[in-house]
Amino acid sequence: MTTLDQTPAKLTLMATNPPITFAVLVFPQFPMMAFSSIVEPLRAANTLAKKECYRWIIVGADKGPVAASNGVVIQPDFPATADPKADRIVVCSGGDADHLVASDAVGWIRKSLRGGTHLGAVADAAFFLARAGLLDGHACTLHWTSQAAFTEAFPEIDLRRDLYVIDRRRFTSAGGVGGLDMMLEIIAGDYGAELAAGVAEWFVHSPLRSSVDRKLMPLRLRTGVRNELVLSAIAIMEDAVEERLAMADLAERLNVSPDRLERSFRAELSTSPNSYYRQLRLKRAADLLAHSTLAVRDVSLACGFASMSSFARAFREQYGHTPKAARRH
Repeated sequence: MTTLDQTPAKLTLMATNPPITFAVLVFPQFPMMAFSSIVEPLRAANTLAKKECYRWIIVGADKGPVAASNGVVIQPDFPATADPKADRIVVCSGGDADHLVASDAVGWIRKSLRGGTHLGAVADAAFFLARAGLLDGHACTLHWTSQAAFTEAFPEIDLRRDLYVIDRRRFTSAGGVGGLDMMLEIIAGDYGAELAAGVAEWFVHSPLRSSVDRKLMPLRLRTGVRNELVLSAIAIMEDAVEERLAMADLAERLNVSPDRLERSFRAELSTSPNSYYRQLRLKRAADLLAHSTLAVRDVSLACGFASMSSFARAFREQYGHTPKAARRH
């Protein structure tokens, strides 16, 4: 384990500053991985610094225990109605975040924000914050399975497909270990890159990632693609699902020839860029049917299909049933 080489200035900073308090707001079926990615780096930072740099409390939207999605039950330290004080609030919720209604929790968050608290979310919790207007004017991210529905529900919010996004007093991650990457940057901002690097090593994790890597890492994890050209092409495709780019235009954006783009896709994925783009658009359609209330015709248009008949035919070929059957399911 790395021993931190703390300069006198850093030692003085850690000795004089009070601990920074995180409040983790949990909802039923919250993901334990995302929850742990917030709390465990704080614990490790305290251990490595040999000082209480951070404190954390668990808050429930209501009174009583809260069960995670894996069945583990925790007892929050406070309900939101107790108005617990925190420097930073992180909302941790499951896949139903787009339907959550918790007026007491929202009231507590708003009051805390007026006092200078920073606000964050992991996994799908950005949906909850956006519905309450708490992400207005800020960039954010959330779990990739909910991004299509989020974009349709909140077109005015700057959704980025990064591993995490820190925008002034808002911080959001795509969930899972993405929360750990986010926390490493937060720790670096609070107490220096050296402590953050020590926390990364503690968890046998990569050090702070570059902004380009944060953009491509979710794609790399989801697709298994390692070729940087193919990853960059997929990133553009995902941002242009409705636009339905021509492959010649895509190649021009990437500053390569169409033939090189074709060869790279076939070598990496054994398919053409056009075929991959079509599958991506159909996957986006399936996500919208599952996670949004858009009409089937609107889903078709949002995914770049010129007609309902072509959309229905392509969807049936891909999934074995019609879009309307997917919505009923």
